[in-house]
Amino acid sequence: MTSATPHEPGNASVDGADSVPAGRGDRIEPQSARWGDWKWGDDERGAEKNWRDDGHDDWQASGRWADRTARRMRWRGWGIGVMAVVSLALLLLLLRQPLSNWLWPDTRAQQLQADASQALQQGRLTSPDGRGAKELYAAALALDPDRSEARQGMAKVGQQALIQAERALEQRDYPSAHRQIALARELAVPRARVDALEQRVREREAGDSGVDKLLAQAAAARKAGLLDGGDNAALPLYQRVLALEPNRTQALEGREDTLADLLQQAQVSLARGDLAEASARMQRVQAADAGHVDLPDALAALNRAAEQRRGSADAELRRGRLAQALEGYRAVLVAIPGDERSQRGITAVANAYAGRSQRYAGDFRFSDAEKELLEARRVDADAPGVAAAEQRLAQSRQSQQRYGQHVPTAERQRRLDQLLADAAQAESRGDLLTPPGDSAFDKLRAAQSMAPQDPKVRSAMTRLLPAAQRCFESELRGNRLSRARECLDARAVLEGDGPALRDSRRRLAQRWIAVGDERLGAGELRAAQDALSAARELDPQASGLGEFADRLRRASAAN
Repeated sequence: MTSATPHEPGNASVDGADSVPAGRGDRIEPQSARWGDWKWGDDERGAEKNWRDDGHDDWQASGRWADRTARRMRWRGWGIGVMAVVSLALLLLLLRQPLSNWLWPDTRAQQLQADASQALQQGRLTSPDGRGAKELYAAALALDPDRSEARQGMAKVGQQALIQAERALEQRDYPSAHRQIALARELAVPRARVDALEQRVREREAGDSGVDKLLAQAAAARKAGLLDGGDNAALPLYQRVLALEPNRTQALEGREDTLADLLQQAQVSLARGDLAEASARMQRVQAADAGHVDLPDALAALNRAAEQRRGSADAELRRGRLAQALEGYRAVLVAIPGDERSQRGITAVANAYAGRSQRYAGDFRFSDAEKELLEARRVDADAPGVAAAEQRLAQSRQSQQRYGQHVPTAERQRRLDQLLADAAQAESRGDLLTPPGDSAFDKLRAAQSMAPQDPKVRSAMTRLLPAAQRCFESELRGNRLSRARECLDARAVLEGDGPALRDSRRRLAQRWIAVGDERLGAGELRAAQDALSAARELDPQASGLGEFADRLRRASAAN
């Protein structure tokens, strides 16, 4: 077989380089020497044709195709790389400051210090937006508390504040001068220098503002009875003079006399029962001069008047005049904010409204019950009686639905007669209030839900009242307080709110306080708290309730 020459396609050259098909006049070179500047032109297309004509159909597998594909992939890789570098550069550009602050906090402190120095040179000593010299130096010190340059800068800010105060004084810009003096004092400029400059500012300001004229205006206002309440009143004018000249005798004496006049007006307000006005005037005097010689007597008179008004409110509450009682308690609270007895009185008013709501609900007068419940919520939505009234109203609605408001009249009458008969049998057995569901009281309550205005029902309910009263007294004597409360609730339905029922509530509340005090002494805080809640729900104004609550609060805090 004739051996192939090195120039024929498909054979390797002597040095091992791959051969490629030659075009017209093409010189055969090793692939590694010429693929770098390969151009796909007419010669190459001819070479491709010759190559395929010689039977080499799989020309895409040749070295030329592989090299071309490799170069395209390299260019694509370069493009992706360039885009990644550009993206990273943009990210670093955007995050350069936060990264710098995180990696090199000292750089941030230096920048803040440089900004502060520039602000100081521009005379921008302080600024609400944080770009003043004081704020910038403070930020630098926060990053590096040991930075002495920032501390020196703060001292320079104080010195510059004094310089600017001097300039403001020369220009008679007294508000600006006072602001710069305050800044210098804040930055610990030597006190002697600050005080001296402040005195100069006050003297100049007093001369320019006409202190004598202000004193004359204040005296005239006091003579006219215009003591307080506006810039042209006597007290504000005297205060203004004293701000300029703190030791001005005429201003001190005038203010003293004006405050005495205000206290005299407060006494007149007390005499006509206007506690709020009297309290406001006394508070004004206290703010101007807490050591005024007449102030203690005036405050004592206010406390006496408040005590009297609170007692009147208690009496109104006992008579059931709830609106008047509420007005009295609130008046005391305006005069003496935080008065606990008045706060308890307001809770008692809310409970009284809630009690009315329960009685109306028991008679299935739902519109009236809702109205009274709304009043109770307005007075004190957290009062214990409010929740009880809400529950009672819901129960009454359910009873009305359960006992046939939508059944025929004959059927309803049959059920009513049966309930009355069952109530009579329970009464004859002595089951007046127990057992629950089968007692005479429960049967009559069901009958009442069906026909609240029926004469037989009303007569039976009235007949049952003495039994409920005896039940309460018996259970109270036996110290069965929960059972006594059930009997008391039955009495509330049967007899309504009145002096006798309120007295029974107070008695039961006092017994709960005694039990709570005993439990507190034994260290049973949970039982003592339950007793306090029961007493407070019955009568928020019960004697000794506040003291017991204070002892329980202290004991709970100690634990």
